[in-house]
Amino acid sequence: MHIDLSGKNAIVTASTGGIGFAIATGLARAGASVVINGRSQASVDNALSQLHQAAPQATVTGVAADLSNAAGVRLLTGAVPSVDILVNNAGIYGPKPFFDVDDDEWERYFQTNVMSGVRLARFYLQGMLDRGWGRMVFVSSESALNIPPEMIHYGVTKTAQLAVAGGLAKLAAGTGVTVNSVLPGPTLSEGVRDMLQDSAREAGVSIEQAGTDFVRTHRSSSIIQRLATPEEIANLVIYTCSLQASATTGAALRVDGGVINSIV
Repeated sequence: MHIDLSGKNAIVTASTGGIGFAIATGLARAGASVVINGRSQASVDNALSQLHQAAPQATVTGVAADLSNAAGVRLLTGAVPSVDILVNNAGIYGPKPFFDVDDDEWERYFQTNVMSGVRLARFYLQGMLDRGWGRMVFVSSESALNIPPEMIHYGVTKTAQLAVAGGLAKLAAGTGVTVNSVLPGPTLSEGVRDMLQDSAREAGVSIEQAGTDFVRTHRSSSIIQRLATPEEIANLVIYTCSLQASATTGAALRVDGGVINSIV
């Protein structure tokens, strides 16, 4: 299968590293013009430099904007008035006891993980419908279906993303616009690397081995028994954004390494 996204333009939010950067790189290599997004200009500039090296022929630009609030979303939409492909990857996570998560933190997770995508969809979806073609992907998590007791606040927002994406897919019924969610499992992103540094140091093992130990201890249902790479997640997202994925919509697509114990 040859995925060709020439002539399409894409935004990947939170794409200066990890899964987002891998998605942006894959879309650029497939021919799309890609807009990188991050919270700081320095992180955007660094990602653009790396992406130019990875895909020298690609057309890539960047917008620094914090999408956890409406003002940041307006900054991005003001710079990029129209897109064919929107990948909602912005999100925060972190383990914390349920009793220690106050209202403000619940609101911070909801604004970042849910409302960033809602606001961008509200701005860009109508243009996709008018043009009769578009791809929208919400990067959710296996935690949407398997709420982790140590991150209930996070899991709830990931479940909400599935609801938003499913509703938008129905809203776009009968058009050339598809809306899907992709559900990664534990992935060796920069954030997870940072989280594993202390345990790896204490155990005297590599971060990769610490990641494998984490999966076997805390996500023991995993079939691959290791952390996925950002590129493995990106592969599914890129397919979902392709012309070939025209009959895939309203779906929650798992790339979780088999963590979720389900026959479907």
